[in-house]
Amino acid sequence: MITLQEQKTPLKGEMFVPGDKSISHRSIMFASLAQGTSQITGFLEGADCISTINCFKSLGILIEKSSGNVNGVPTITVHGQGLHGLKAPSTTLYTGNSGTTTRLMAGILAAQNFDSVITGDASIVTRPMNRIIKPLTTMGASIKSEKDNGCCPLHIEGGKSLRGISYHSPVASAQVKSCILLAGLYASGDTVVHEPALSRNHTEIMLRAFGADIHNDVTRYGPSASILHPGMPLFGRKVNVPGDISSAAYFIAAACLIPGSELLIRNVGINKTRAGILAVLKQMGADITLLNEDNDMEPKADILVKYSELHGGNNGIYEISGKLVPAMIDELPIMAVVAANADCTTIIKDAAELKVKESNRINSIVENLKKMGADIEATDDGMIIHGGKKLHGATINPYNDHRIAMAFTIASMIATGDTIIEQEECVNISYPTFFKDIEKIKQ
Repeated sequence: MITLQEQKTPLKGEMFVPGDKSISHRSIMFASLAQGTSQITGFLEGADCISTINCFKSLGILIEKSSGNVNGVPTITVHGQGLHGLKAPSTTLYTGNSGTTTRLMAGILAAQNFDSVITGDASIVTRPMNRIIKPLTTMGASIKSEKDNGCCPLHIEGGKSLRGISYHSPVASAQVKSCILLAGLYASGDTVVHEPALSRNHTEIMLRAFGADIHNDVTRYGPSASILHPGMPLFGRKVNVPGDISSAAYFIAAACLIPGSELLIRNVGINKTRAGILAVLKQMGADITLLNEDNDMEPKADILVKYSELHGGNNGIYEISGKLVPAMIDELPIMAVVAANADCTTIIKDAAELKVKESNRINSIVENLKKMGADIEATDDGMIIHGGKKLHGATINPYNDHRIAMAFTIASMIATGDTIIEQEECVNISYPTFFKDIEKIKQ
C-alpha cells in the first residue's frame, strides 16, 4: 500500500506518458502475422502488453528488444512469419490480466491448424468470453469454455475452415470486433462486424497499414460497421506507438482540478474513438488545447491543459451516455473523480460494460468515492454523481484494478488528509512509472 497526501501546490511542466496499450498489443499481434520484420517504437512495457509478447513467443515468433531507445523506451523488433507461420505452443498460453490479449488471440488461434488452450489470472477467468465464443463458432471455429461457464480457460481446436459472417454485436466492444476481424483474415468470404456504436478503431487502422483489405461502407452498412475482405497478406513495417490517452487522462484531470496547474503532455494519441474525455472536459469548461497535431497512421498531438472550474450545462446537469461511452470507457473511473469535484450533477449511463472490466468498476468507483465523502449512487448501467463536496482521505481498495488505483491516486491529490491506496502495484498492468511521473510534475 502507499500513503498519499493532498497536493497543495500547482502541477507544472511537460511530460510523456507510456505508449498506448491498445496499439501496443495490436502492433505485436499484426507484426507477428506479417511477412518480414517490423520495428515498434513507443511500445508500452506494461504487464498486459508483455503478456502479448510472451504468447507470441510461445507461438514461435522471434521478438527482440533493442538496447537503444527513444524517450527512454526500447525499440521492439518482431520477425513476422506470415498469416500461416505460427507454431503449436508446448504449454497453455497465459494472458495474465489482459482481456485484449485473451479475446484477440482467440480470433487468431481459431484459424490455426493446431489445438491451443488460453487462460489468464483470477480476473480473466471470471470475465465473459461467450461474446467471442458465439461469433467464432458461427464462423466455423471450435472453441469451448473448459469449465462450461463461458469463461477461460478456453480450448480451441485447430484445423477448422472458417467462413465470413455478418455479425451484429450486442455491445460496442473493440475486443469483440477485433477478435472477429482477425478470424476473418483466414475466412472464406467477407466478414462484417456491426456495432451499436463505433468502438475504438485501432484494429482497422493498423490492419490497413499492414496491408489488409478492410474498410467501411457507410452507404450500405452505416457508420458503425467494419468490412474485411480476406486474402491479402500482411507485410512488416515500422510502427510508432503514440502516448496512451487513457494514461494521459489522469494528468489531464489532475491539472484541471488543482489550482494554478499547467501541464504539457507530449505525443498523445487523439483517435476520435478514444478521445471522448477531451470532448467531455471541454464541454464542462476545461482549458485544453491541442498542439502539433499529426496523423501518421494514428492521430496524435501535444495536449496543453490548465486549471479550470468545471460545471454542467444550463440546468447544472451533465450526462455521459450513448456514443460517448465507448469513446471513454477506460476513462470513466477518472471522470467520476472529476465529476465529484465539478459544480454540477453528472449522470453516467449506458456503461454496463464497466461491470466486466478488471473489477466491477461501477461498484469500485461508487464504494471508494463514498469513502471519500462524495455524493454518488450506483445505477444498473452507471452512476449519478452530485459534485461539489470536498473529498477527504480514506483507505482505497482498488480490487487489483489499475484504473481504479490511478483514478483514486488523483482523488487523493484533491482530498484533505491522508489517502491510502492498497494494492498500488496493480498500476504496473498499464503504467509502471505512474507514481514516479506524478512526483516529477509536483512543484
